[in-house]
Amino acid sequence: MPERGIPEQYLTGYAPLLAEVAGTGRRLTRAELEARRALGEQAAEAGHGLRSLVNAHLAATRAAWPQTPGAADCTLAAVQQVVDAFAEGYERAQRLAVRQEEAARREFIDDLLYGRSDLGRLAERAERFGLRLSHSHAVAVVQGPTAYDESAPVPRQVERAMISRFGDRNILLTTKAGRMLCVAPGDQDDILAHFAKQSYAAAEGTRAAIGRPQPGAGGIVQSYEEALNTLELAERLNLEGPLLRAADLLVYPVLTRDRQAMADLVLDALGPLTRARGGARPLLDTLSTYFDSGCVAAESARRLSLSVRALTYRLERIHQLTGADPADPGQRYTLQTAVIGARLLDWPDKEL
Repeated sequence: MPERGIPEQYLTGYAPLLAEVAGTGRRLTRAELEARRALGEQAAEAGHGLRSLVNAHLAATRAAWPQTPGAADCTLAAVQQVVDAFAEGYERAQRLAVRQEEAARREFIDDLLYGRSDLGRLAERAERFGLRLSHSHAVAVVQGPTAYDESAPVPRQVERAMISRFGDRNILLTTKAGRMLCVAPGDQDDILAHFAKQSYAAAEGTRAAIGRPQPGAGGIVQSYEEALNTLELAERLNLEGPLLRAADLLVYPVLTRDRQAMADLVLDALGPLTRARGGARPLLDTLSTYFDSGCVAAESARRLSLSVRALTYRLERIHQLTGADPADPGQRYTLQTAVIGARLLDWPDKEL
């Protein structure tokens, strides 16, 4: 009799097979082994545990153990063949199920982040992966030193850490375009902060950006795009820190919303620097460092590996060329805004 909970269909023909093998000493045929693999696949698809299935085979073996002298060796060999073929079929079905689940997950994520599916259908699929699209969500995106996919060690390490800490608190962890993503309820910022922390701990040199919480399926897309834009801004502006928040950098999208106006400001305020010996880049970098240092000459000179006297000369040269004094609070704002615009527009490397 099979173990409790295991249907007899998965042991169909097993006892007579053992009796025949015990009497003849033959090995199982290819067709018989394939039949056992098929039963293993069916058991896996039905959701039965492999340990219980193996125990059921062992129990059936004990009940059908032959009394014929000298039949033990060939019977044990047959049991080994049967269990091995059954387990192979079981594992084959599991691998197929995993691949199908991964494909469904990947398709859902693509549809979610690109808005390519009917909202009703998308909401139904979202619940399968732990998301309730009627609520607000925020997205964290992690850029690592190398590109990630879901089979890479770092994403798996981060996923284990997140599940250990938060369990199944409606979190979606995945990878997209070589980056790690975490989608979490918008009112649970601790989840995304922990995701960023674990990502940095798993691979030094990572940087995380968190978009603002937004409602609905479209809100997830918006938060995701905000996080991506924040990573791009951080690279262009050389922003420091492993964790950046879109909410803290809203001034930059505002500055670039009218690209032509920003380009005009950059050319008007900083264009004269192109007349300097060596071009605009050295003086533009001087301004950037000066502003990033809080307009402290000694710190700026240290960062630029210059003497304070050499830095002062450069600032005076900037004043001569542009007509704006970086040390004057009234004129500093225009220059600093133009410097930010130059970084965002990649000037002077790109023509405006």
